[in-house]
Amino acid sequence: MSEPVDLLVIGLGYVGLPLAREAVQAGLNVRGFDVSPHVVRGLNAGKSHVDGVSDEDMAQMRAAGFAATCDENNFWAPRVVVVCVPTPLDGEGRPDLSMVIEAAGMVGRHLRRGMLVVLESTTFPGTTDDIVRPVLEESGLCAGEDFALAFSPERIDPGNAEYGVRNTPKVVGGYTPGCTRRAMDFYGRFVVKVVAAKSTREAEMAKILENTYRQVNIALVNEMAMLSHELGVDVWDAIACATTKPFGFAAFQPGPGVGGHCIPIDPRYLSYQARVLGRRSELIDLAQEINDGMPRYVVDRAARMLRREGAELAGSRVLVLGVTYKADVSDQRESPAEDVVRHLRSQGAEVSYHDPFVRSWAVDGAVVPYAGDLDTALGAVDLTIVLQWHSLYREHVDGARTRLLFDTRGWLANRDVAVL
Repeated sequence: MSEPVDLLVIGLGYVGLPLAREAVQAGLNVRGFDVSPHVVRGLNAGKSHVDGVSDEDMAQMRAAGFAATCDENNFWAPRVVVVCVPTPLDGEGRPDLSMVIEAAGMVGRHLRRGMLVVLESTTFPGTTDDIVRPVLEESGLCAGEDFALAFSPERIDPGNAEYGVRNTPKVVGGYTPGCTRRAMDFYGRFVVKVVAAKSTREAEMAKILENTYRQVNIALVNEMAMLSHELGVDVWDAIACATTKPFGFAAFQPGPGVGGHCIPIDPRYLSYQARVLGRRSELIDLAQEINDGMPRYVVDRAARMLRREGAELAGSRVLVLGVTYKADVSDQRESPAEDVVRHLRSQGAEVSYHDPFVRSWAVDGAVVPYAGDLDTALGAVDLTIVLQWHSLYREHVDGARTRLLFDTRGWLANRDVAVL
């Protein structure tokens, strides 16, 4: 008889795969499910598609018995199921929970007494209890009695070498106190610190709060950057000075927009619920508006730079550096680079790009030419805009190598270079 499966992870992306790796390293017998045959084939061949999980990690996982499937019939009767599927927005900006519901339906078809089911996909308060639970209970089993149900927000930070699944505190909220204890016991097997929330709703809100806090504070510092530019103030120096205060201030940096799944998306779940309640989340909506407007502001600033040199954006050659949402990762989810290129193209600029992590890229179906030789490209274009400071650029990019350089991330703030 095959060894019992301790954990089945549904959704093997930026959240699910690091979770599976940590559980395997802790000695759990782990399996994975993903709807993508391409992803499954790669993982079973020992190839990772996720930043922070190496091919070597995958080889070790495979040697320990990890396997992935996209066939629901290979459910393996696990003791614990953790759902880590995407929760995007639909075309009207509303939360799209279709993948969560599909995953819950699959779990429900294989649900057994004593199983623990945990949702990690980011969503609005009430999802676990009011949407996932009824789907699971179509099995005839009852949450809190026949099986345990909980929510635990993911806290994955791609590219973060200091904090990962194991040493980042794990918040857990169960449908019942017994469900909370069961989930805490499970995560306690491979996470250093597990924190109990009052219920699933508080755990769901904690995730939204974390990312709304970042959204609002980034919007604040972006607005400060725009005002500082008009006032002739070095906002980067002001931030550095304010950061010396040992209390009451947390530093955030301005930039060309916000990216990743969390900050641009998660606060909108709360905005959606506010509208359902007949309210308006005014601060959240305003922060979203400010951050969404940063790509256009970057292009407006770029146009002004060229005009001072007697040129216009129309017909100018513009090189964009770094199109991922974060430095030194390949993750392009919600990257503001796309909007920057859209605005550049709409004003007639000839746009090319360079990114050591992204070798082919298209915006709205139109390919953006790749600048293979970075040093040559820097000297050939009329304007270079740094959107993401990958480590490679810190050795190659400075004002001396370019005709015009616009640094939207402040890395060259102490030099004679235009910064945001």
